[in-house]
Amino acid sequence: MSVLVIAVILTALLFDFTNGFHDTANAMATSIATGALRPRVAVLLAGGLNLVGAFLSVQVALTISSGLVDEALITPQVIFGGLVGAILWNLLTWLLGLPSSSSHALLGGLIGATWVFAGSGAVHFSTVVGMVLVPLALSPIVAGVVALAATRLAYRIAARGDRRTTTRGFRNAQVVSASMVALAHGTNDAQKTMGVITLTLITVGLLPAHSAPPLWVILLCGLAIATGTAMGGWRIIRTLGHRISNIESTQGFVAETASTAVILSSAHLGFALSTTQITTGSVLGSAAGRSWSTVRWGVAAEMLVGWLLTLPAAAALGALAAWTASRGTAGTVLVGVVLVVLAAGIYRLARRRPVTATTVNDEQPVRPAIAAPARAAA
Repeated sequence: MSVLVIAVILTALLFDFTNGFHDTANAMATSIATGALRPRVAVLLAGGLNLVGAFLSVQVALTISSGLVDEALITPQVIFGGLVGAILWNLLTWLLGLPSSSSHALLGGLIGATWVFAGSGAVHFSTVVGMVLVPLALSPIVAGVVALAATRLAYRIAARGDRRTTTRGFRNAQVVSASMVALAHGTNDAQKTMGVITLTLITVGLLPAHSAPPLWVILLCGLAIATGTAMGGWRIIRTLGHRISNIESTQGFVAETASTAVILSSAHLGFALSTTQITTGSVLGSAAGRSWSTVRWGVAAEMLVGWLLTLPAAAALGALAAWTASRGTAGTVLVGVVLVVLAAGIYRLARRRPVTATTVNDEQPVRPAIAAPARAAA
């Protein structure tokens, strides 16, 4: 195995790590916000379940390694460039506290890198449309509608009982539902990196075409995403847990349950969808199901803009990085250095206004220009 291939694998695992802390909020934001789980306990639980989930399926990994691009027309440098684009977009959106899609950052990076190196013919656009773009558009809508209907039903049922007892019951149930989202996240998102590493091994002839990820790849990817998840990602947890709506235990439980159902169903079908978009759609739907006025629609609009920008922005970054890396060893080294410098700069900026496990639930003012007035549920 060459030094370049090892470097690509390590970069893929670095992306997997950023995917973990970028997406911790998907599973645990609502449970942390309602107090169902303490912040540190929540992220450690999510990390462990991400690791377990990584072993449950490889269908999404096969979509990445065998269906997205023509592996015969690309090189490890191209994959390296795509990964760099995805990592930089993940770090930038984490800095902004924006729950964008790590999955679409990765797919965009790979598509852009492949296109600039081998032309549009090397990208399987039928797969991109059927397995990426259609789920991108439909999955948050489906999750939101399911969560909206289920939340209204849950509040009607809850209204018949004692409020304190009902709240405690839903809060306890959130531990289970949040755990299921974490398990589903590991099943879906860890496979993206498995697919990228498998694709790399196929391009250099270490694996035959259409191979499933080897066991060591599954284990490394599971460990990387679990470690990242256990680190927290507190900035995005605050956004999902507090900025969209003032979440109650009832709607938190419903949002998590709806997210789990959609994520696991899609992973079984091999759709390379975004767990972030599904979770955000569920949170929005559950908030709307409680009361439309509890939703801060301006914040939702900001997230939608982030979703729409992720694929093209990551593609542009991946294309630039791949073009530079494909110039030769010096180009590859330059891309690696730029990645380290920019990542360090983003981290330093984040340290100026840190969000930690102890401050993640602190109330933050929402800009009046984008905040809808919240009122208590009827």
